Amino acid sequence: MRAPRAGWEPGAAGTGEDRVKKARPADGLPLFPEESSTAVVAKRPSKKEPAAKSRPKGGTASAPKGKKGRSARSRPPDSEEPKGGGDGAAAPEAPPAATPPRTRVTAEELGERQREISVAEFFTKNRHLLGFDHPRKALLTAVKEAVDNSLDACEEAGIPPDLAVEIAPVAGTEDRFRIAVQDNGPGIVRKQIPRIFGKLLYGSKFHVLKQQRGQQGIGISAAGMYGQLTTGKPVVIVSKIGKGKKAHRFEITIDTKKNEPIALKDEEIEWTPDHGTRVEIELQGEYLKGARSVDEYLRQTAVANPHTRLVYLDPGGETRIYERGSGSLPREVRAIRPHPHGVELGALQKMLEETKSHWLVGFLQGDFCRVGQKTAQEICAAAGLQPNARPKRIAREEADKLHRAIAATKIMAPPTDCIAPIGEEGILAGLKKEVDADFYGAASRSPSVYRGNPFAIEVGLAYGKPGGFGVEVDEASGKIRQTAKKKADESLLAEADEPVRLLRFANRVPLLYQQSACAVTKSVIATNWKAYGLQQPRGALPVGPAVLFIHMASVWVPFTSESKEAIASYPEIAREIRLALQDVGRRLATYLRKGRKLVDEFRKRSYIEKYIPHIGIGLQEILGLDDKEREKTVEILTETLEKSRRLD
Repeated sequence: MRAPRAGWEPGAAGTGEDRVKKARPADGLPLFPEESSTAVVAKRPSKKEPAAKSRPKGGTASAPKGKKGRSARSRPPDSEEPKGGGDGAAAPEAPPAATPPRTRVTAEELGERQREISVAEFFTKNRHLLGFDHPRKALLTAVKEAVDNSLDACEEAGIPPDLAVEIAPVAGTEDRFRIAVQDNGPGIVRKQIPRIFGKLLYGSKFHVLKQQRGQQGIGISAAGMYGQLTTGKPVVIVSKIGKGKKAHRFEITIDTKKNEPIALKDEEIEWTPDHGTRVEIELQGEYLKGARSVDEYLRQTAVANPHTRLVYLDPGGETRIYERGSGSLPREVRAIRPHPHGVELGALQKMLEETKSHWLVGFLQGDFCRVGQKTAQEICAAAGLQPNARPKRIAREEADKLHRAIAATKIMAPPTDCIAPIGEEGILAGLKKEVDADFYGAASRSPSVYRGNPFAIEVGLAYGKPGGFGVEVDEASGKIRQTAKKKADESLLAEADEPVRLLRFANRVPLLYQQSACAVTKSVIATNWKAYGLQQPRGALPVGPAVLFIHMASVWVPFTSESKEAIASYPEIAREIRLALQDVGRRLATYLRKGRKLVDEFRKRSYIEKYIPHIGIGLQEILGLDDKEREKTVEILTETLEKSRRLD
């Protein structure tokens, strides 16, 4: 043990005095004494006086005259000098109460407390991660998950989607609703129904690299779990796989400790539709109209999916029908293998262990896309590995070299038949179907790649109330005439002094929350809209009567959370969004310049036309013309005015 510092004196511990534990050993780790828990205590000596001597056993002596006793810092604030001279000594302070010793827990006891946590049990306590953090948002999330599953099933089966959504309040309650979503899809086989709706992280989409709305196998089962948690009611599913067959009806709950479904009812029933699925969930929620509501979500879904017919019955009993704007289904997508540039080291090691190829060169060609024999030979040579090496025998160091060699090798971009963008025609059809505007524009970028995942960015724009600038050119006569502005639907098109309405989509699914955290919003704000004729405050969305539609199609959308509400800001994604916005912005700028020029020309012509009749009267007086000749002269002057002032 090290010796105490000079000027220090060990002594008994007192109130307010410094305590020093046993010295640490040479390795710097704390010393845990086995034989004694007594600590070495030292008192700090006064700066003005030498180290104090040990107190006599008889008691506490009073301070001598002319010298101060205890300092003000060490004296209790309410203490007073004892009265009656030196005979009145202060009463000794009561010792502090002893702290009861803590119970020591052994490693065996700690080990017995450890247990596995079910994913369903985790999301039960952390439901906000899935979008069920607020009753209003929970109602929207449940509808969204059911609608997304229905659209995916119909499109994958090649059936034009025909959906029915119903939200009804539960009688006798104010905060409970029963939602029902029915589709005309292919249906679900009986043995898969319990696991699809009663087991989290179960599905067919997680390991498939192609564009689809669902990704994780959580959504619809999490909606059922939320309903079970808030109302105690099971999820009711009715599904039929073909004409002439009976439908299967299930009532399912989730065992959250095991993440397993519990089928309370399993029966066959007669059901009118030839095929399809109907899901009913009773849950606690809140229904409000306006922004970020179920109504808004369904309307935006109709815009991004013009091939869908949607019937919606809201809690008030009002029915809305969104008819198809396009009769053609999206292009069929095909699953692709992973691209080498998008695979990380850990994933590469797992692929090496699970591959069915016997040789390394075969593994590179068979388990990745865009890798031919020549490219595989280059990768093996760069990594210093033999082409006929056994993939399952490659160690971690060799896998690291292989991963670095893949990153350094130039490989063709992945194929793009795994994604199906909406297309410019589809975007325009959706906007024109739901937004009354004067100008429509769309731009669809060529597919690009981030982290080896193909994606495409599309942008649509609807601007101006119907009637535009209030004037138009008659194509037959070339005359500029004034038009009356029509009243537009205010739910989507913003006012002239409001920020533009931004509609964000990922794989045709509307994103209604976390707008400020999304890469789409950041890219729109970073674009210089003043160059395209719109006003834009610093660090904000542009201002104007417009709807801005932005869609990202990808085999794997990089959401910022499990609730799938915002897109992560990868540089490649931000760049493509910016370029698409600039493309549409240039078209908008052309429209605005022509419109403003048309208004200016109409104003000038109107100003000149006011004086043409007076010119006719003057010519009549000078030349002695009759009234018919005067009127003909005025008509000739008007036609000359219109021909001489042409619009480019």
